[in-house]
Amino acid sequence: MARRTVLTAAGVGWTALTLGGTVGVLGVPRLLAPNVTAEPEVLVDIGELAGYAQVSLGTVDERFKRQGFWVVRLPEGLVALSTSCTHLGCLLNWDDRDGRFKCPCHGSGFDLAGVNREGPAPRPLERLRVTVEDGRVIVDGRRRFRGERGEWGHSESMVRLEPSAES
Repeated sequence: MARRTVLTAAGVGWTALTLGGTVGVLGVPRLLAPNVTAEPEVLVDIGELAGYAQVSLGTVDERFKRQGFWVVRLPEGLVALSTSCTHLGCLLNWDDRDGRFKCPCHGSGFDLAGVNREGPAPRPLERLRVTVEDGRVIVDGRRRFRGERGEWGHSESMVRLEPSAES
């Protein structure tokens, strides 16, 4: 084999390897960040406070999932939980059968209160600010509360409700 043929083949091989590696590296970030959700809308009026007082304990209101949160009726009150997994930000789904918020990307699971119970998620779901204005419940996506930092005890991380008749 002539020297020129060997050098040409080596050059073509090196170019193909370099281009292939570059394309591969550029494609990796997309694989690491699938199904990422948008930020919750800034202020969302979710309804009359009186209506939520009648909601059964353990109810997950999925009407606001597209706005980036769920409304959950807990024994201590009403919370708005972020729909973003705390692992890589994938959009979670509520599994009524298992009573958990589930991540389709990497298998994390969160209980009704938003506490991480399974999978790689490093921390609980974030709560969004919930307040009452003129008898209406308002969720504010600009303010978040993190459970692992002790912020779930903040007065605006939930709206306290009187126990419902069904509880």
